[in-house]
Amino acid sequence: MATVNVYLNFDGNCEEAFLFYQSVFGGEFPYLGKFKDMPQDENNKLDPSIAERIMHVTLPISKETCLMGSDTGGEWTSSFKPGNNFSISINAQSKEEADRLFKGLSAGGKVTMPLANTFWGDYFGMLEDQFGVNWMMSFNQNQK
Repeated sequence: MATVNVYLNFDGNCEEAFLFYQSVFGGEFPYLGKFKDMPQDENNKLDPSIAERIMHVTLPISKETCLMGSDTGGEWTSSFKPGNNFSISINAQSKEEADRLFKGLSAGGKVTMPLANTFWGDYFGMLEDQFGVNWMMSFNQNQK
């Protein structure tokens, strides 16, 4: 069965927030990547103003749960508002489960990023359900 975690979004202070959460919960970041770490080409140029912002960070809280987060960037910056700065993140156990859950949750809602293979190796997509709740769906065949 899929696991569910909270994904937090910030407007430039994600690293500060996660260092605070780390001081409270303890643990280490298995991954902390910045926007400057993303692959780039002539069709995907990085806005220098977001280069040092956090693209993704994970902080394990227990064996079953993690806090995850990122800074907003690009087209998502204008919609950032404290209070709407989180998503429910689902890590599916199979691509088929990811497809089924994504299809079900997006019924009557809005797909904001279709499920697709990503540069970081996950099959990933995002949506807003019919009740305005933001969801992220992910499957990684190499997950433990």
